[in-house]
Amino acid sequence: MGQPDIRGLDLPMLRTFDALLREGSVSRAASRLFLSQPAVSASLKRLREVFGDPLFTRTSHGIVPTPRALALAPRVEAVLHEMHKLMSLEQAFDPATSDRILRITGSDHTCRVMLPLLCAELTRLGSRMRLSWELADYGRLTERLRKGDVDVGLHPRLSPASGVESTLLYDDSYVAVARHGHPALAAQPLSIDAFCNAPHVVLGQTRSVLDDTVDQALARKGRQRLVQAAVATFSQMVELMCGDEHSALIAVFPQRVARHYAAQLASAPLPVELPDYRLYVCWAERSNADPAVLWLKDEILRHGQAMGEA
Repeated sequence: MGQPDIRGLDLPMLRTFDALLREGSVSRAASRLFLSQPAVSASLKRLREVFGDPLFTRTSHGIVPTPRALALAPRVEAVLHEMHKLMSLEQAFDPATSDRILRITGSDHTCRVMLPLLCAELTRLGSRMRLSWELADYGRLTERLRKGDVDVGLHPRLSPASGVESTLLYDDSYVAVARHGHPALAAQPLSIDAFCNAPHVVLGQTRSVLDDTVDQALARKGRQRLVQAAVATFSQMVELMCGDEHSALIAVFPQRVARHYAAQLASAPLPVELPDYRLYVCWAERSNADPAVLWLKDEILRHGQAMGEA
């Protein structure tokens, strides 16, 4: 096989290759790149011609990289990283003229409060930058930041995450929440008996640090609770608690999230002591050389006060 003719290769094609590798799907790669599926398919066709290899083969579950694509992957990632560094050296970053795609991960509540502020700033600047927000998988956040799958993560933790850069956005306290008229919260203060006897709904499909902390605090008092349901978003938790006027479900929310849903939820101090809720802005160490990611991080911090009050 002859050497590839790199004269037919351009930066958008490398970005397409990277997106296909990360997403394992033409449609998801198109969404990641804010392109149409035909545009991504056309770019893949050109990549195949340049490298003389299929690169990705179709399966019933999407596409999988060929051995040739797997061998190219770390080199393409390095080229894209060096290109970002080169462009930042050539000129100061200006969000008004940038067309970067930046990826943020966090909760649905954080998205609801923060993303409109960021979009308003991009509109004010007349920028062509695009922001992609996805629900966080907190267990994989550090890995995904370090791999470059996301650029900035908003991570609730008791202490800063290890392996990535982070700074505190705001802190808060936890409260118990339930539908208005729920008998457990009607007779305040909320008793530990009422808290433990009511079925709980929690956030996340796997156990979280918060779940462990609540259960450990109860265990120290010789008590335990029943977790009846786990869902992916705060809004789903609210729907479960309030969808039925007789719902017995309760939950533990950060106080600011509870305040956002005050029209639907009653709240009360917890019958056990918990550490404060802390929300951190996280990014990969290598992004310290990426002015676009640093700009996004600084914007999130700048809007943090408004977010904390929402």
